[in-house]
Amino acid sequence: SCCQGDCRLLLSVMLLFWEAGRGQVHYWVSEEAKHGTFVGRITQDLGLELAELVPRLFRVASKDRGDLLEVNLQNGILFVNSRIDREELCGRRAECSIHLEVIVDRPLQVFHVEVEVKDINDNPPVFPKAVKNLFIYESRSLGSRIPLEGASDADIGANSLLTYRLNSNEYFTLDVKRNDEEIKSLGLVLKKLLNREDTPEHHLLITAVDGGKPELTGTAQLKITVLDVNDNAPEFESTIYKVKLFENAPNGTLVVTVNASDLDEGINKDIVYSFNTDTSADTLSKFHLDPVNGYIIVKGDIDFELTKLYEIQVEATDKGNPPMADHCTVLVEILDTNDNVPELAVKSLSLPILEDAPVGTVIALISVSDLDSGANGQVTCTLTHHVPFKLVSTFKNYYSLVLDSVLDRESVANYEVVVTARDGGSPSLSATVSMSVEVADVNDNAPAFAQHEYTVFVKENNPPGCHIFTVSARDADAQENALVSYSLVERRVGERALSSYVSVHAESGKVYALQPLDHEELELLQFQVSARDAGVPPLGSNVTLQVFVLDENDNAPALLPPGPGGGPMKLLENVPNGTLVIKLNASDLDEGLNGNIMYSFSADILPIVKSKFYMDPITGEIMVKGYIDFEETKSYEILVEGIDKGQPPLSGHCTVMVEVEDTNDNAPVMEFKFLSLPIREDAPLGTVIALISVSDLDSSVNGQVTCTLSPHVPFRLVSTFKNYYSLERRQRVCSGEGPPKTDLMAFSPSVPDSGDREDQQAATVGSLSKVTRQDSLSNTNSWSSLKLMSIELVMPSNHLILCLPHLLLPSVFPRIRVFSNESALRIRWPKYWSFSFSISPSNEYSGLISFRSD
Repeated sequence: SCCQGDCRLLLSVMLLFWEAGRGQVHYWVSEEAKHGTFVGRITQDLGLELAELVPRLFRVASKDRGDLLEVNLQNGILFVNSRIDREELCGRRAECSIHLEVIVDRPLQVFHVEVEVKDINDNPPVFPKAVKNLFIYESRSLGSRIPLEGASDADIGANSLLTYRLNSNEYFTLDVKRNDEEIKSLGLVLKKLLNREDTPEHHLLITAVDGGKPELTGTAQLKITVLDVNDNAPEFESTIYKVKLFENAPNGTLVVTVNASDLDEGINKDIVYSFNTDTSADTLSKFHLDPVNGYIIVKGDIDFELTKLYEIQVEATDKGNPPMADHCTVLVEILDTNDNVPELAVKSLSLPILEDAPVGTVIALISVSDLDSGANGQVTCTLTHHVPFKLVSTFKNYYSLVLDSVLDRESVANYEVVVTARDGGSPSLSATVSMSVEVADVNDNAPAFAQHEYTVFVKENNPPGCHIFTVSARDADAQENALVSYSLVERRVGERALSSYVSVHAESGKVYALQPLDHEELELLQFQVSARDAGVPPLGSNVTLQVFVLDENDNAPALLPPGPGGGPMKLLENVPNGTLVIKLNASDLDEGLNGNIMYSFSADILPIVKSKFYMDPITGEIMVKGYIDFEETKSYEILVEGIDKGQPPLSGHCTVMVEVEDTNDNAPVMEFKFLSLPIREDAPLGTVIALISVSDLDSSVNGQVTCTLSPHVPFRLVSTFKNYYSLERRQRVCSGEGPPKTDLMAFSPSVPDSGDREDQQAATVGSLSKVTRQDSLSNTNSWSSLKLMSIELVMPSNHLILCLPHLLLPSVFPRIRVFSNESALRIRWPKYWSFSFSISPSNEYSGLISFRSD
């Protein structure tokens, strides 16, 4: 029944075996299986996980029709996708298989799956013609055999084994013969003499039955027309001619000559050769039969790969009336020649291949084929020399291109691989296929700098954002693996982060100084720049930059405040030349010539200062070079500058205040502002005799003056105002008292100062009064260094004797008559004549002494 047939069809789908050693799975399925029919659990049998089918790009390829079978990625089952017709797929070949290549990536793996298609009896026997017309002479002898064209069955095996039946009749029986080539020869055998007059036509039915289960049949009708007698039919020398013919034989090549003879005479003996009317169109297109001579020649393309054997039915018919004929079979075996170039096809290509792919990685699947047979169809494949690949035969006519040694993209990025397929014919034929195998980069190279360390010189006070250097690293990898980015290796520089000083551009590698650098603060800035690629995982390397900050003359010399606590310097007057006043100490934060300082007085310093002091330009020492007199100048303002040797030079300034300290080098000066002489003896007490002023050019205690009178005189000194005294009568003057009376009573107030030295000036009543000055000046050869030795007053005579240095006498007293020797002079003047003189040594002090005589 129909249900039983479907059940048998489903039960025929079975998994046959797993060839683990060759990585091959073998299934079989019956042809004509319905859509969805289970073939096998292919993923399970191949050892693949369902979850990895999609990520690994699971796919199935076939050199045959690729839509016949399909894999359900949800459950890993191989099933029938469309109708499979074995006869359409493989023709009459005994073996029929669908070869599948199962390919997965990551890593690339190739599995071979063979699905054998089993034949079912789905094709009935078919005769060349449904109605066959035969013409037989009524004189045909009993037992004579009339050849017939048998039926054909597209199935194979038992399904194609045919048996024949002839419908029941009294004239003919069916004769079936089998020769060595398993070719059945079918014919009718006459078992009863024909009589055209009784039965001019006979209608027979031949049935062909195949060996399938259930069996299928095919029929052909035979229409036999009985012809009038032609006694002898032509007879072939052989009922079967066997010849061999090389394919590609040129047109006109003689295949065979058939020969028949006829025992009749005359026109009944003339024979005409022809192909049987059942001869196929393909045979008629390939061969030509000469009707007179009986030779068969080639007239079309003979191709072993299309047809390996031709079975040609030839008839020999005489020209009798009615004509008689005989039949023979010509078997033309086509011999293969090496006329087909091997075919190469790259079935799967997993490119590019990663450079770190392990040895044995499958790169491509290559199929080879050659339509020739025998040695002509035996193909060997070879590979280009000196490439890191090899060919591995994985299945019949299949090769895998696999990695044979380690790859390095940086050495070779692309290989041109040529696969050559060569057959075993003579001469052999070959075919090639070229593949460009690109090696994909993996991140196996870190960026590399040309040097491990760079030295950079940058002038200080650079503008912010100044470009100071460019680092560059090269990465031998490609694409993103070679895309280098730069960054600082952060660290602390003192109290600050490195990134506050410098930055690096991530793409260009340019290093910028973010702020002005100061040599005095930072002479060397050492840091690292990191180069990282964009690979996964990223690789990197570091380079050290030593940035030396070069000194610029940007710091002026700094002069420390002179004196203790920055106060004025103290200097005694009259110090000798060369006396050190102060040693200035200047500092300059710069280096080299920029920090080398020269000292000098400022340009706007007063000339008097330059005349009194000298400055050493190297040591900064200020020394005395002129006479320092407190009474002349009590302080000096020395303007000093320190200039470095930078370009342009910078300077620093300071002011040295020098205060001159007084020494007691000036005697007190006394002057009579008023003198009333002589004094009457009856002058009342308190009578003012003289007004005296006193002064001293020195200062402080050296200039503080006190006045005293000689003892035992009737006078007193009364302070009337600052530095002024009045000389008054203190007691009555009696003429009988004391020493003898003289014309003049001389007196001298004593005016000592408070200094270390004592100057005395005195006058005594009597014949002599002396004023003696004991101070000594440094030079006795000039007016400024005059030494006053003594002044003598001689009384009562109207004589004045001055003892002065000889060289001054003419100049001091040009109008005075000289009475004495060179060391003294005597002056005589009238009784009422007054004389006064002044002496001014060094112009530092002066004294006035007035005398009057009655």
